[in-house]
Amino acid sequence: MNLALSDEQLLLREAARNALARVKTLHAARAALEEGPAYEPLPDLWPMACEAGWPGLLIDEAHGGAGLDAFDAMLVVGECGRVLAGVPLLGHLPATAILGDAPNASELMEPLASGKKRAAYLPAEPPNDLVDSWTTDPANGMHRAPLASVTANADDGSASVAGQFAFVPDAPGADTFVGVALRDGRPVGVTVDSDTPGVSVQSVMRYDATRSLGHVVLDDARATILDAPEESLRSAWHLAQALLASESVGSVETALDVSVQYAKERFTFGRAIGSYQAVKHSLTEVLRRLENGRSLLYYAGWSFRGMPAEFPLAAACARSVSGHALDYASRTMIAVHGGTGATWEHDAPLYFRRAQLSRRLLGGTAGATDRVASEVLAASAG
Repeated sequence: MNLALSDEQLLLREAARNALARVKTLHAARAALEEGPAYEPLPDLWPMACEAGWPGLLIDEAHGGAGLDAFDAMLVVGECGRVLAGVPLLGHLPATAILGDAPNASELMEPLASGKKRAAYLPAEPPNDLVDSWTTDPANGMHRAPLASVTANADDGSASVAGQFAFVPDAPGADTFVGVALRDGRPVGVTVDSDTPGVSVQSVMRYDATRSLGHVVLDDARATILDAPEESLRSAWHLAQALLASESVGSVETALDVSVQYAKERFTFGRAIGSYQAVKHSLTEVLRRLENGRSLLYYAGWSFRGMPAEFPLAAACARSVSGHALDYASRTMIAVHGGTGATWEHDAPLYFRRAQLSRRLLGGTAGATDRVASEVLAASAG
């Protein structure tokens, strides 16, 4: 196993970094928080993503995509995390992964690969040792919400879906929703057009203005049942975990770089603050957590194709470690910058907000940690 990046992957990452550098994403995030999204909305980065070919990263070349792997998608999403760019890939990429495994969805792939249409994944968590059924994130409270149900119409082959999905990444503005629903107690893939009667999307902002979220309600909305295998439906949840982990790792990289640079430049009592033991130890701990998270993330990216049976555990490990790393790194970033780090004049609070929201999405960092614990304990017992 060789986890070193290939020349093509290095080029992809560098191209993504250069493309994102042309947009003042942090300035836009601060403006959105100060004045509200209605006053100064975040820049629409989807055209830039389409120009770079990111919507089709996981779509095969026969349908107009790039035909790349989850590992490559993680590299791009990680660069978005470095600058808190609100590119709607967290919702789009898992959705295209499901559709790519569904033969009856082939006609949807080309417009999604080009970016003419955008998909959003309706997150559905597979059963685990704590909950023996498929669930989704709740709008309120700590208990997982039941998954939507789908009813097939034997007369014309159509189907209708009823249920709710809360805090769906990139739901506002999506053209197609792709997810999982229960038919007679068994999970099936479904796709629903956003303009279908019975579909409503409520845009929500929680703490982090850079993250597009929405509550999606399906009230007997007309849907198409996908012939994707159940394993693909499960894999989409774990892919979303890995993508969120890669985004967090990118944010930790920036938090560490900015903090180290400031620790070299800021002097007090005639010494750079980076020479003080407390500062050095804090930044070293950020580095340790970053390297740990990156290593787990790279393994998850490799295992998506190289060892699919290990991908769920690898993705959960990466999500757990990177989520805790970003929380620690963002707090350290504020502490190293002292009073300045807690003010609107600095970017540190933006990364702290991203950390606090990211650790609660898609089952949360705690949910990923529980899954790691359950799988490790089950393996040791066996």
